[in-house]
Amino acid sequence: MDITAFHRGFFSLDGKNAIVTGGNTGLGQAFSLALAKAGANIFIPSVAEDDGTTRRLIEGEGRRMEFLEADLTAPGVPRQIVQGCVEAFGSVDVLVNSAGICNLASVEEFGRAEWDPMVAINLTAAFELSHEAAKFMIPQRSGKIINIASLFSFLGGQYSPAYAATKHGIAGFTKAYCDELAPYNIQVNAIAPGYFATKITEATRANPVTNQRVLDHIPAGRWGDVADLMGTTVFLASRASDYVNGHVLPVDGGYLVR
Repeated sequence: MDITAFHRGFFSLDGKNAIVTGGNTGLGQAFSLALAKAGANIFIPSVAEDDGTTRRLIEGEGRRMEFLEADLTAPGVPRQIVQGCVEAFGSVDVLVNSAGICNLASVEEFGRAEWDPMVAINLTAAFELSHEAAKFMIPQRSGKIINIASLFSFLGGQYSPAYAATKHGIAGFTKAYCDELAPYNIQVNAIAPGYFATKITEATRANPVTNQRVLDHIPAGRWGDVADLMGTTVFLASRASDYVNGHVLPVDGGYLVR
């Protein structure tokens, strides 16, 4: 590649179409908006009812959004989602496997009833959606799959063995699919968010003891803001990352080094 050809267009997603699972709430909403700001149309499947906020944000960027209320773990739904994006926009160029759950319980209480739903949504749904998206990306010889991993792709963690197991699984799956799809110019990477100020962490942040315990472990000295994930998302979805493949990228304020 001629380095003189590098320009802002490397980060542009104009004309691209993206699926973001769970893309209308929490971190998923930040992923959706980041891609829309870079130029992509967004197809959002989610179990959470859409209240219109995400649509207003995306359409405010001059992009299109389609929403599908869907259970990602139901038979046939991953195929329906990918085909729905293609029918709505003409292609699927980016897939962000963002949807996930985390149930907490002690070892004595954490059984199959807690384990199975997390494996189904956090790991199996990501595999099935990637499998279906790859069927379209391979013929077009391009595509970006971005899995959402976690710090618990590297760590253990108390009270949720399934969360740690599925996020370790996401890291391994990312590397395996990279190896399979790289010859077709499809890049498969993962983002591992650290501790972010979202609704799911409200209780931890509201408790002075647990809040300080987290902050003491973050060199940056603060909780992440969802905007801190937006640049990483655009980078991994754009031409700028065409030679980045099979990587699990922490966005954690330095948490893992301390």
